[in-house]
Amino acid sequence: MAIDAQQKHKLKKLIKELGSYRGRHTELVSVYIPAGYDINKINHQLSQEQGTATNIKSATNRKNVIDALERMLQHLKLYKKTPEHGLAAFSGNISKKEGQQDLQVWGIEPPNPLKTKIYRCDKTFVLKPLIEQLEIKEVYGMIVMDRRDATIALLKGKTIVPLMKTHSEVPGKFRAGGQSAQRFARLRDGAAKDHYNKVGEYVKEQFLHLKNLKGILVGGPGPTKYTFVEGNYITNEVKKKIITIKDLGYTDEFGLQELLDKSEDVLAAEEIVDEKKIMQKFFTILAKEPEKTSYGENDVLEKLKMGAVETILISEDLDDDLIDKFEAEAEKTSSEIRIISTETREGAQLRDIGKVAAILRYAA
Repeated sequence: MAIDAQQKHKLKKLIKELGSYRGRHTELVSVYIPAGYDINKINHQLSQEQGTATNIKSATNRKNVIDALERMLQHLKLYKKTPEHGLAAFSGNISKKEGQQDLQVWGIEPPNPLKTKIYRCDKTFVLKPLIEQLEIKEVYGMIVMDRRDATIALLKGKTIVPLMKTHSEVPGKFRAGGQSAQRFARLRDGAAKDHYNKVGEYVKEQFLHLKNLKGILVGGPGPTKYTFVEGNYITNEVKKKIITIKDLGYTDEFGLQELLDKSEDVLAAEEIVDEKKIMQKFFTILAKEPEKTSYGENDVLEKLKMGAVETILISEDLDDDLIDKFEAEAEKTSSEIRIISTETREGAQLRDIGKVAAILRYAA
């Protein structure tokens, strides 16, 4: 399941905060409860660990571990059962001053289901399972082609990653002098089939064993793409992954972007389409009713405090402290907040106009 930009920001912020703490001994407690696991079993285990912790020789370390476990147990009592995606919880003394205690606890239901059960006391919190949640695992294959050219790429999250290009030896439409029309047509057809076979091999190499491939998007000018897909040029295993075929004007990087734009219907559940739509809405209003938009940190903040903002659009490139500031102000006026990645054209445009923009409730 893809993580949206706001979930990503929240998770990154928590990871950054937890990663900044260091214990003097193995006194920071990390607990990961997998989806579907009985939370009562974890509570029982932690109670047992409290008993074991009484054997720790260092009085300070012993107190910090026992107190951290107690705080963790109190926190887990807030949950009648394990949340749908599992639970990651952390507790410990984060005071930077020797001999002082600043006992804190955190709990988060991750965006995707947890599969690992962990209990650990260490000098640092265990963060790897949360960091792995930020990694983009699901991808789409992309093929744009005609009789002369083909480009193969991956759509990873919101980023198009070109993999390879190939060019055919199909002759142009005009035959050399002395060639009969029939012979020239045979040459063209033969070269086209060689091209399709070559593209089919490349597609097989790139996509057949890709574990997290959700589907393949195919596009190109004219009927070539249908000839390629419907012929015996690609294996059935790959063919089953094709989820859409689109008419395009290009077969290069422009073609890949065009294929993405035209595949919004099949990618409707993906975050990329949602982000593009809200940004396109902003730019449309900016062009037609500029007085109902705002952009730039200072202007948007002023409009936000006036209560004029319907939706605030924030680039993920904005400093975390500023994102928090805008989120706090947006909450006061019930303004919707959207964090936009920089991996789409529209997201890059937002970054370039000041990283913050807004659609207003009324002209202001």
